[in-house]
Amino acid sequence: MARTSNVFARVEPDIKEQAEEILDQLGIPMSNAVGMFLRQIVMHRGIPFEMKLPQNAPLAYGSLTKQQFDSEIEKGMADLKNGNIVSSDEVEAFMRQKYGI
Repeated sequence: MARTSNVFARVEPDIKEQAEEILDQLGIPMSNAVGMFLRQIVMHRGIPFEMKLPQNAPLAYGSLTKQQFDSEIEKGMADLKNGNIVSSDEVEAFMRQKYGI
């Protein structure tokens, strides 16, 4: 096994948490992601790439926890209260254009 060295970095807690959530979805531990990043910097002699998840798909009810569902309902109720509404025809056109459904 190759020798390793420690890297210490200070990052904002929110950014770290968000990055960990994305890396978990990608199946990549934080230490591996940092190592990948550093290798690419060396290979390309600079910041070389962009790595991100595909654009989010519409939420599926079955994939939400009760807390997430309640949060989405609260967002919708706030939109209604503030007059942020869209016709069903506009929603249908958007879904067809963006998601092909």
